[in-house]
Amino acid sequence: MAQIVGKQVVAIGDFDGVHLGHQEVIGRAMLTAKTLGLNSAIMTFYPHPRAVMGQDKYVESLTPTKKKMEIFESMGINHAYIVTFDASLMRLSPEQFVDQVLDRLGVDSVICGFDFTFGFQGKGTPDSLCELSHGKFSVEVVRPFHMNGEKVSSTRIREALQQGEMDTVTRLLGRPYSISGKVVDGAKRGRTLGFPTANLQLEEPYVSPTNGVYAIRATVRGEVYQGVMNIGVKPTFETGELKPSFEAHLFEFSEQIYGETVMVELIAFLRPERKFTSLEDLVAQIKLDAAEAREKLTLET
Repeated sequence: MAQIVGKQVVAIGDFDGVHLGHQEVIGRAMLTAKTLGLNSAIMTFYPHPRAVMGQDKYVESLTPTKKKMEIFESMGINHAYIVTFDASLMRLSPEQFVDQVLDRLGVDSVICGFDFTFGFQGKGTPDSLCELSHGKFSVEVVRPFHMNGEKVSSTRIREALQQGEMDTVTRLLGRPYSISGKVVDGAKRGRTLGFPTANLQLEEPYVSPTNGVYAIRATVRGEVYQGVMNIGVKPTFETGELKPSFEAHLFEFSEQIYGETVMVELIAFLRPERKFTSLEDLVAQIKLDAAEAREKLTLET
């Protein structure tokens, strides 16, 4: 963890996605810190506790650590503590977690979500956290956050990504879902088809959306461009790939950007990936995809 900086108000949780529910917890911590004249802080965990406990799907994140830190900074949090979640931490009892982690941090107040658990086998709950504080710090529990009758959760966002429900993803996150990657050499087929693409190698283990074509906004060298992205295994060319590739075609863009990092926001799901019987059919569909993407991106702005 980072250097301890005296009494502070700490929002604690996994915060995978930093969605609107998480933002409610963090915002409450910031408000409490301002009221008390203290610093605000976040405590989160890496790797995801569920990944350490054997749930492989949590190896991939909605917001990998670097992205989380960027969001926390943009929110105005004073300090962020990344706690390594390993076997030794997992074995701590709830009492030991409070004594060895929270007490050492010098917290004045802890803000957590209603479903926060801690300690061995997740036996610690918000109620037991109140008891274990022994009056040394206060505990505030934030109730579930709902939108249009639906509870906002990382699990629901993951499901929506797998179903191509980008409107739902954007609504629950409070922003479009984004991925970042370095532009690497590809097969350069797009160039021969008249639609050059940037082939992204993702920087961190993001949750991959369902395979298909998306309308996107991409940030390159600080400038934002509209475009389309194909996520998938390129069945028309029978590459034999199992791991999806991420290929973006940016409108009105022709610069060489190999080796540079591009951030892509997925705005709308256009269609599932499919195999075409000819290159002519593929090119015709790409033109339709581009036209639909321009229309959706125009409406979105």
